[in-house]
Amino acid sequence: MSNTLTLTALTENIFRAKDIIAREPTGFIQSVLVNSGSEGVSINGTVLSHVTAEPTLNTSYTPAMTIPAADDQTVTTESMTIGQVANVRVPLTGEALRQLGNTAGQKVIDDMMVQAIRKIVNTIEAHCGTVIYKGSSRAVGTAGTTPFASTIAILADLRQILEDNGAPMRDGELSTIISTSAGTKLRQIANLYKANEAGSDALLRRGELLNLMGMSIKASAGVQSHTKGAGTGYDFSGSEAIGQTTLSFEGGTVNTTGIKAGDVIAMDTDTANKYVVKTGSTATSGDIVINNPGLRVAGTTSSEITIGDSYTANLGFHRSAVELVMRPPAMPYGGDSASDRMTIVDDVTGLVFEVALYKGYGMNMLDFTCLYQAKVWKSDFVATLLG
Repeated sequence: MSNTLTLTALTENIFRAKDIIAREPTGFIQSVLVNSGSEGVSINGTVLSHVTAEPTLNTSYTPAMTIPAADDQTVTTESMTIGQVANVRVPLTGEALRQLGNTAGQKVIDDMMVQAIRKIVNTIEAHCGTVIYKGSSRAVGTAGTTPFASTIAILADLRQILEDNGAPMRDGELSTIISTSAGTKLRQIANLYKANEAGSDALLRRGELLNLMGMSIKASAGVQSHTKGAGTGYDFSGSEAIGQTTLSFEGGTVNTTGIKAGDVIAMDTDTANKYVVKTGSTATSGDIVINNPGLRVAGTTSSEITIGDSYTANLGFHRSAVELVMRPPAMPYGGDSASDRMTIVDDVTGLVFEVALYKGYGMNMLDFTCLYQAKVWKSDFVATLLG
């Protein structure tokens, strides 16, 4: 039934409402750079950020009366389009409010607002998880196997990717966001919950995951599961230099999905690195793009490309690598028909929501609407922990 607030099994007897609204973990939102000051950008508007390439390194110095020419250097751009909308509308009829006034009162209204925020936050959290894993540089771990079965050693490998890529390592802004299944495995490692070995009883007494390997460990219900592309038989069609991100291939069998964005690929001449695909292909030959910083080992003609298995995308990254833009929709001059607007802060994530109250015929409506978009600006500072 549309546009109706249904009150199930509430009798008009005074009582104290005891419903506690569930909240899922939101590690991504708490770890990215949140931008709430994007009012100047319209929906589907584009935001640009510059990307500076490494300069040419000269290895000779020859004194002369003629000044040598400067080396060419290219500054490119990355773009983000604010294209996501999340909206929840809560109907409030006069009779329903009268019934609530005789029962749970304001507590039910408060709970409905919390549920609205919960729905939007979970949507944004899942969006962040999807955007970040597809913007990752490389991956470690075993696809299809939850990490931390007996050791935290894989975190050192994850950290090495970020360190090798030049991510800031000592400013306290590194995070690793894991699924609740990985969190359970981590909590079962003895030397983390034994207070005498861990140096704290936080995990044993309160279940808190402390910093490990210089990274803040957080759980998220938005950690994504990636289904691999079904393509097979791909080979490099030419040699590919170290640092190359656009890779040419041939000889593929597409099997409908080919190579997908988010796939983890490896080549037979470089077993040490697993690269994350930025732009896939459903062609038998052509180009795919991997995320920066590109190949760490040069590819040779006819090197075989293998698509890794499907995986759960736990992620390590630096806060500056990812931006989440979030704002209310712009209003026309003089406002719209809303009779009131209020600002609400979500005490779980810290996100700020603008809520509008619209008055109609015998009823009101609370409207929660936000525009949002996440973007990985710096793939170098993102790495995947396969699960």
